Amino acid sequence: MAYDLHLAERVSNLLVRKGVVFEVKKMMGGWCAMVDHKMCIGIVKNQLMARIGPEAYEAALARPFCGEMNFTGRSMKGYVFVESDGIDAEDDLEYYVDLCLVFNPLAKASKKRKKKS
Repeated sequence: MAYDLHLAERVSNLLVRKGVVFEVKKMMGGWCAMVDHKMCIGIVKNQLMARIGPEAYEAALARPFCGEMNFTGRSMKGYVFVESDGIDAEDDLEYYVDLCLVFNPLAKASKKRKKKS
């Protein structure tokens, strides 16, 4: 299993309850919810990957079990990883999902790759 299926189900159910239209994609060996064609929230192994933006970044990092997202040796400001202990409670998971949804309208969509002819 490349990512936590139960966590993916919890996030999906929460997005549905909030009335959010989203598309699921498999990315980087994990799971990602795309909102308005932009990466919003994801799961890598058993960690939540939250795209929360620079405004909420420092406050989120101060919470237990939340850390910088670091794939390549340098942190990505505006993105955090949350360990499973930090999102066991529904209220904690909803906190991060809400941060992602607040930032999503401000986020830039990645550029579409041109198809090779």
